[in-house]
This record gives sequence, structure tokens and C-alpha cells, in this order.
Amino acid sequence: MKILFSFLPKPEQQANLLEEFPEVEFIFHKGLDENELKSADIFVTYGEDIELSHLETVKLLKWIMVASAGLEKMPLKEIAARDIVVTNVRGIHKIPMAESIIAHILSIKKCLPLVAENQKQKVWFRRVQSFELHGSTALIIGPGAIGGEVGRILQAFGVKTIGCNRSGHAAPYMDEMTSFEQIADVLPLADIVISILPSTEETKGLLTYEHFKSMKPSAIFMNYGRGDVVKETDILQAMQKEYIAYAVLDVFENEPLGQDHPFWEMDNVIISPHISSHSSQYLVRALEIFSNNLALWLNGNKELDNIIVLEKGY
Repeated sequence: MKILFSFLPKPEQQANLLEEFPEVEFIFHKGLDENELKSADIFVTYGEDIELSHLETVKLLKWIMVASAGLEKMPLKEIAARDIVVTNVRGIHKIPMAESIIAHILSIKKCLPLVAENQKQKVWFRRVQSFELHGSTALIIGPGAIGGEVGRILQAFGVKTIGCNRSGHAAPYMDEMTSFEQIADVLPLADIVISILPSTEETKGLLTYEHFKSMKPSAIFMNYGRGDVVKETDILQAMQKEYIAYAVLDVFENEPLGQDHPFWEMDNVIISPHISSHSSQYLVRALEIFSNNLALWLNGNKELDNIIVLEKGY
């Protein structure tokens, strides 16, 4: 059995895989090796390099392991037609992303950017308007693994959490639930609105300019899922008219964000350049999921963790 990687784990991580699975031929390559892919049984990728043309040449490929959560750049329909299993690392982002989200919320509430700027300017200024997180309400759009971890931490701060998903069914660490269809009813209640949605046909453009108009003027909007959940022109217009107080954006419609984009110059927009999931433990956790699944696969068990329903894209 041949397993092709299109990225390079650390040498010790490669050695661990070779030791744990001596019966497997591992090919570690920086970037997609198209010739090796033709005869690979399993392909391990970040999901941004495999194209339809590659699928037309593969002979043995039965499983694609995506070492990220996003799948929107993959030809999922064609992969499904070839009966190829796809898994990802859903769940490993929850700790670093939740910590990033909480850090930005507290930074805004406690005026830390102003404190830092005053220190830089050697200004002793004590009339800083600081707000408590306790007693506020957070709407978490996409209360999956990441959203649940955010909800758990926010509840510890005394925040009421409202989860919003497609069905409105209960989710962990949510005090209340609502559905996508009812989102307009709860947006005016939220002090913090956090989107952690994947990119699917159902989520693209879910939030609109009219939604921002209905939010509290003091609200914080945070996008940590995918950039296409809302058009950047809608966010820009809402921020220019100060319909809400802050936008914290980790993802964008087009990345990297152009240097001439107005967001860079706006005091009420915080740009986090798609780095919220970065962690020294990221690849460690990803390879742990892969190793557990590979052990199952080699034993003939195809009930793997994090199997993607390709028709839905998640």
C-alpha cells in the first residue's frame, strides 16, 4: 500500500509513521507529486492541490485524508463519483480558534489596543472605557466543535450563549438554539455575533447587509468560518455607517486581502489574516487522527472518524 503526502511533516513525525506502519510505503513530498499520485492508495493533503485532472489519472486511490477542515477547493462531486472516501481533521481547531476568539473579545472589551497605543506614546491616560463580558449575550452561528468550545468558555464568563444551525437542534454549551431561518429574530439580542460556518451552498451569503442593520450598535461581529458567509461589501458598508461597533475578521472572500482594501485603514475592523487555527499542536493532532484512521483502514474497517458527506460538503 502506498500513501502519498503533499506536505512534509517534521522528520520525527515521519519516523513515527514509518515505525508504526512498517507495512506501508510512505511518500513524503513537498507539493503534489502527480506521478506518485497515479499509483497511490491513500493521499494526505491540505486540500488545495487536488484537481479534476488528477482524478482522471488515479488508478488505486480510495481515501483522501485532508489535514484541514476546509474542503471547498476540492472537486467533491467527482471524488464522490469515483467512490473515494474523504476524511478531514474536524475538531482539532477548537482549542486554538476558541482561544483566539476569546482573546479578541476580551481585548475589545478591556480596550487593550488603546492601552498598548498609549504605552507606545508614553501617555498616562486612565479614562479608558472598559466593559464587562459578564451578563452579555453571544450568538454562535455554527455551534459545532469550535463553537461548542467557544460556548463553554463564554459560559464560564457568565455569557448567555445562543447557538444557530441549520436545524435549530440542540448543541453542547448553548443556552438556547435557533435555526438559520430564524436568525433575524435573534440578531438584535446579541452583543457578540460569531460565525464559524463552513463554506457550503447553504451558508454562502447567509448574512446580509440587512442583518447588520438589525444588530446592536455596540455589537461585535466575528467571522472565523469562511469568508463567503457574507459579502465584504456588506460588512464594509455596515462598518462605515457604524451599524455595529467592531468587526473581527479572520477569513475573507478573497485571500490574501488586497493591500488597497479599506478594511486595513478602519479603526473598527480588526484583521486576523486567517491565523486563528495556528498552533504548535496542529499537525500533531492532525496526524493522530490520521494514524487512528489508518490503523482501522489496514484492518479492513472503513468506519473512519470524520468521514465527509461529499454531497453536503461537510
